[in-house]
Amino acid sequence: MHGIDILSLLIWLPIGGGLALLALGDGNARLARWLALLVAFATFVLCLPLWQGFDTATASFQYVERLSWISQLHADYHLGVDGISLPLIQLTTFMTVPVIIAGWSVVEKRPAQYYAAFLILEGLMIGVFCALDALLFYFFWEAMLIPMFLIIGIWGGPRRVYATLKFFLYTFLGSVLMLVALIYLYLAAGDYTISGFQSLPLTLIEQRWIFLAFLVAFAVKVPMWPVHTWLPDAHVEAPTGGSVILAAIMLKMGGYGLLRFSLPITPDASRELDWLVIGLSLIAVVYIGFVALMQSDMKKLIAYSSVAHMGFVTLGAFLAFDIQASTGALAGAVNGLDGAMVQMISHGLISGALFLCIGVMYDRLHSREISAYGGVINVMPKFGAFMVLFALANSGLPGTSGFVGEFLVILAAFKANFWYAFLAATTLILGAAYTLWLVKRVIFGPVANDQVAAMKDLNGREFLVLAMLALAVLALGLWPAPLVQTMEATVQHLLQQLSLSKIPAV
Repeated sequence: MHGIDILSLLIWLPIGGGLALLALGDGNARLARWLALLVAFATFVLCLPLWQGFDTATASFQYVERLSWISQLHADYHLGVDGISLPLIQLTTFMTVPVIIAGWSVVEKRPAQYYAAFLILEGLMIGVFCALDALLFYFFWEAMLIPMFLIIGIWGGPRRVYATLKFFLYTFLGSVLMLVALIYLYLAAGDYTISGFQSLPLTLIEQRWIFLAFLVAFAVKVPMWPVHTWLPDAHVEAPTGGSVILAAIMLKMGGYGLLRFSLPITPDASRELDWLVIGLSLIAVVYIGFVALMQSDMKKLIAYSSVAHMGFVTLGAFLAFDIQASTGALAGAVNGLDGAMVQMISHGLISGALFLCIGVMYDRLHSREISAYGGVINVMPKFGAFMVLFALANSGLPGTSGFVGEFLVILAAFKANFWYAFLAATTLILGAAYTLWLVKRVIFGPVANDQVAAMKDLNGREFLVLAMLALAVLALGLWPAPLVQTMEATVQHLLQQLSLSKIPAV
């Protein structure tokens, strides 16, 4: 890709494809589907050379592009990737392809607009992970709310308006505090370059306020307890594709923001207030696990499990300071940060797959209630095999991607505090409890009723989608080394940033 601005291409190709679909209209639904699939697949293929040319030995940003954007504000169109953003970009391009395929014969209402919303959303999400200018980051961060707002609001369930407004208000109000913090940092630094923010000396009081502003914005997106209540409603009312992208990609932006902004910009405040994030993370792991056990709606159960599993991301990210206090060095914190990153990628694959499985059943029976099912494997053996695999991965079975991230975070927690590790490890019990109980009631046992007996097994498109995700879950679980090696230098650089105080010398 020498001589080509590949990051800009990854951002604007799907956005351009989405605009083309809007111009095409719904007069030719077949053409709209094929065009959406072509654009999504082309974006995924274009992302592959990033891995081939990526230098894993350096923490510097690569494939950098920089143009003047808003000169009066010293804001640039500044893009680049490192070992943290590259895997998330690849996950975004990968997950968009099965979402397009999954809606192939299901979406009958305004199909061209449906696919356009997802393609535009894909480009904006890639922009979030590529942006090295804080104002550009904020532009992409806020703009991606619009297509998701429309996806839930137009193609969602009966309570879609309530769920959409709740989703928008939570995320938008949290982002307002982030904007205030970014403006303050801009006034201190003179431009919006994120690396400039990271090297800016800040007093402890300044760091505390900036840290809390960032924490609210990113905690809502993760989401962390207690600002998680928008997520179950959004998942239940969203169409299947919307639930997949929401769980697989959009939740990861909260974790990405903590790693890109909160930790390196405010390391002293992060050290002082790490107990807050660790406490909220452990509440999410334990308490929300019990909440998931009580759900009767399959989508709500997986939505709550997402909150619990994302608690491992925030826990792993903030264990570094407790590990330093226990061992006298930050070197042992590598496992925590590695685990947080692997957990983000793994959860994206597993949660996306589970929501697709629920979508397959909903398309046949038009119910998400667990009580409406039973004995599905008797009539859908291929589907049952995939569902059981993803459920075991969600429970952290060794050999699947769900085990790797959680194991690394628990390992780091042992170095920090035994009780952190003990509470975090309860997810292995609770996760197995609510996930396998779901499988027992839905998949196994005798056929529950005539409606279940009439269900047909996977068609070719559905089999392809679930097989893609199954291979990815197994590949990451059996061979996580390429992912860990990609982010190794960036994680080491982040640890160096955390070891240095930003408080100005008196």
